[in-house]
Amino acid sequence: MHFKLLTDRDLKAIDALIDAYGGARAICDRIAEVRKYETRKKMAGDKGYGQMLEQAEQYAGEFPKVEDFVEKEGIKVTKKGVCTTQVSGFQGARVTHNCMSRVAKNKDVLFPTEMISVVGLTDHYIYSGDLLATLAMAENILGASKFCSTNLLGTPLPEERFAKIEKITGEKFDRRDLGDDLSQIILKNMGTAFGNLGGVEVGDNNHLVYLDTITRAALETGANFFLNPSWSTIVAACYYAREIPEMSFKISMLLSTQNAIMFRMLMNIVKEYLRDDGTTPLYEINIGNAASAETFIQCSEDLKASGLPQISLTAHLRINPDLGMEDFNWTENAHKVLDSGHNLTIKYESDGTSRPYDTMEAYFLSDEDRDDKADLIGDVIYHKCIRCDLDARAIMRRGHDAKFAKIAYKS
Repeated sequence: MHFKLLTDRDLKAIDALIDAYGGARAICDRIAEVRKYETRKKMAGDKGYGQMLEQAEQYAGEFPKVEDFVEKEGIKVTKKGVCTTQVSGFQGARVTHNCMSRVAKNKDVLFPTEMISVVGLTDHYIYSGDLLATLAMAENILGASKFCSTNLLGTPLPEERFAKIEKITGEKFDRRDLGDDLSQIILKNMGTAFGNLGGVEVGDNNHLVYLDTITRAALETGANFFLNPSWSTIVAACYYAREIPEMSFKISMLLSTQNAIMFRMLMNIVKEYLRDDGTTPLYEINIGNAASAETFIQCSEDLKASGLPQISLTAHLRINPDLGMEDFNWTENAHKVLDSGHNLTIKYESDGTSRPYDTMEAYFLSDEDRDDKADLIGDVIYHKCIRCDLDARAIMRRGHDAKFAKIAYKS
């Protein structure tokens, strides 16, 4: 017997959520409008981030260019595997601005094209201008091809938000009253390391809260790429965004795609909810840290043989010490993957050196603490960018093409 991943009741609830925001077309149109730099700059300026964006524009003018490196070292592309650069930890506007200032002073760091942020989508982060200014710097000024925002289900939200989703969908959500009109989804595994992520555990129908929160962020800031850590939220998101092409998703390595069997399970989900044009809302799958180069290659070959649309496959090259094994280094495996002719996105959770806030603690600071520690966190991601730059240049010297942010190119 073949079981549908979503029942008619599930579909009805998700459809009701889309309709509550005016329908798929209205959601797409709003996201597209807010993604324009002139729109973001005015909105961010009204919220007090105007000077920060003006400084960021100046910093960007100091960034080095790929063409100068290619000409200086006589780089030629002679191999098939393409490397895409990605760095994690851009924790809001002040942290991103701090990192940009350091790269501008350095003048010799080619900036990554994909940026990841692990900040809970609190009302403050979404509506204060913090996320909006971050996206303006990342996507509009730097020209990052992707900026990934993270929705943590344990994030406290106004109680009226839960009540509204319940009314729209007809479902109920198990939550606790935090006072000050705030409520929080009750996570039963909060005592475990991964339970503390507040997103890996998605019980009952909590995927609807996930979908509602990312939609609010998208409509307010133009955010359109979201981390997706759970099987149920992936299924729900693939259906939800079938008619919202402005929205796409990255699958976290915490989903445990550590082997080809798990990867094939994900491909079945992709196949179930393709868009009418044959594309998928899933842009990227982060293969787990336990996978070997051979397993990564097998996943890439399985994807190509499936006939499904191309999905970016990513591997951590370095990870922070509390995310996995000490001295983790996947660099030689990355070379094997690329030399075999398969594309690879290289991701950095760390630069491989222990630094203050080069830990997952930086992902769970309050909005106030995150701003207070912007210099320390900015230093961490600055050194991640340096490590990514050095490894990507080495890959280019080996004959592969490497992709950086638009700011790293002359045209």
